[in-house]
Amino acid sequence: MESKSKLLIIVALMLFGLTVATTINVALNFKSYSIKSAIDKANATASIVKDALTAHMLNGTMDKRGYFLNQITKAENINKIWIARSEHVIKQYGAGFPSESIRDSIDKEVLSTGKSIEKIAESLEYGILRITIPYKASTEDSSINCMQCHDVQAGDTLGIISMEFDIRDVRYDGIFTIAKIFGINILFLILALLLINHFVTPYTKMFSDMQTGIKKAYRGDFTHKFYTSMAGDAQAIVQQLNTLFSKIQDTFGDIRYSLSTFIPGGDGDCSSDPLLEANIIINELSDIYKFKKTIELDDSKDMVYTRFIDILKLKYNIQHMAFYEVYSTKQTRELIYISQGQSICLSQTDKDASRCRAYRTSNDVISTEFHDLCRSCESGELDYVCLPFTINSDVSIVLSITAKTDKEMNHIKSSIVSIENYLEAAKPVLESKILMEKLRDTSLRDGMTGLYNRRFLENVIDKIMSQAERSKDNYHVLMLDIDFFKMVNDSYGHDIGDKVIVALSKVLKGSIRESDLAIRYGGEEFLIMLHNATDEAALKIAQKINSDFAALTFNVGSNESMQKTLSIGIAKFPVDGDTIWKCIKYADTALYIAKDTGRNKIVEFKPEMFTSEEF
Repeated sequence: MESKSKLLIIVALMLFGLTVATTINVALNFKSYSIKSAIDKANATASIVKDALTAHMLNGTMDKRGYFLNQITKAENINKIWIARSEHVIKQYGAGFPSESIRDSIDKEVLSTGKSIEKIAESLEYGILRITIPYKASTEDSSINCMQCHDVQAGDTLGIISMEFDIRDVRYDGIFTIAKIFGINILFLILALLLINHFVTPYTKMFSDMQTGIKKAYRGDFTHKFYTSMAGDAQAIVQQLNTLFSKIQDTFGDIRYSLSTFIPGGDGDCSSDPLLEANIIINELSDIYKFKKTIELDDSKDMVYTRFIDILKLKYNIQHMAFYEVYSTKQTRELIYISQGQSICLSQTDKDASRCRAYRTSNDVISTEFHDLCRSCESGELDYVCLPFTINSDVSIVLSITAKTDKEMNHIKSSIVSIENYLEAAKPVLESKILMEKLRDTSLRDGMTGLYNRRFLENVIDKIMSQAERSKDNYHVLMLDIDFFKMVNDSYGHDIGDKVIVALSKVLKGSIRESDLAIRYGGEEFLIMLHNATDEAALKIAQKINSDFAALTFNVGSNESMQKTLSIGIAKFPVDGDTIWKCIKYADTALYIAKDTGRNKIVEFKPEMFTSEEF
């Protein structure tokens, strides 16, 4: 309706301006026309008076000219009329009647210049048009020659005639006429506005209705029904809009809620612009889909973790974070990635994951929600957000993000749902990767002892050797064999034999570092690879294993027990051999010599023990 008012005001102003312009133009033209008519009338009267005076002169009745002038005044509705002689005529014929003298400066100027003068004098009470016209001597009329009676030259001024006209009636007539024209224009303006209002109102109502519908649509409500009283194109437009909105409502009315079901954490609330929000959600889904398709082709969960960390850095501009993998069965956790510095968590948390509030409660931990919220955190002046995420029953993830400013913290909190969307998308992929790693690890480990098997060694030996060559690392290879193990199986059965093997595996696990490898190489043969150990340290480990195993007592039934011993051979890479496989062979050779020379001993490889070059 505001547009309608503006339109009517603009049209009214334009029409009123046209009315005023027309009225002013008519007023000016009417006044000019009225004055010109009065001047033409004065000229005609002056010509009549001139001819009458000439006739009086020729007929010898000049003494009657006063009567004639009085009659002219009455007949032509002239207020005043008088004549005055020039100096030439006065010299020749005298001054004439007293009323025929020069009355003012206008008479003098016309007698002097021989040019007519018109002058208007107006006020609220009166309006007078004064016209003074000269009579000049001429010979234009063939019947009358002024020079026959007057001693003058052609063109000389013989006298003047002055007249005053009352133009108040003309002015009143003009004002009345102008008033009628102005009134007619005002009436036309009113009629025009009424017509415009009549024809425009349906359009403005339709536009207002459209505006209402569009405002609702902007809020995601497409249920508005458009209406118009007009027929034709307007009715067709309204019908098309109703059809369009109905289709949009059917296909889009709940699209935001539908899209939100694809994204965990969506609350389904309407925003002020659901179309924009739908676009954001669709773009988010597209990015998550691309992320998921990418990580599905990655070869390990570690690469998936790396890509997720890249997303945090590049998309969310998060630079300060720590990423943990939590193992439910052992209730421990491992730091997978940290951006810089040290973790804000106490070191005890890695050994006891239940100390982590986020992991224990399976809820997001936001430090700004409560003072000292997580007692296992030493954040100082930093704020933090810890996000737990369960991958499967065995493995969970905890993402810890820190912020130095309120702006950073607000940005992190606003990104929580979106970050969790990526974790949710990665969950099935991570489950699959973890399962595959578990299966692969199972295939590479001995089922009885939990140690790596020979197949694992065959898979990783080339990688280990390449790394050792690059880093100038060394390995001590220990080959171990249980002395007289076949007798155990034959005398006491395979169950007792298995107990002996399991017991040895526990001794091996407890005697080596995380960087070392313990492998069940054969039935009762075991292989240990000590990483970057000194000769003395390697020998001490071998002695410890030998003594710890020898100290074990095995109950074989019937109140009978037994103890077993080990034979150990040692070779060193790359001192004894340029490949680890050679060193394994050399350690096996040293083991053979240990067994052949009495068993229960440790023998270090010497070059003279083995001379074959079949490698």
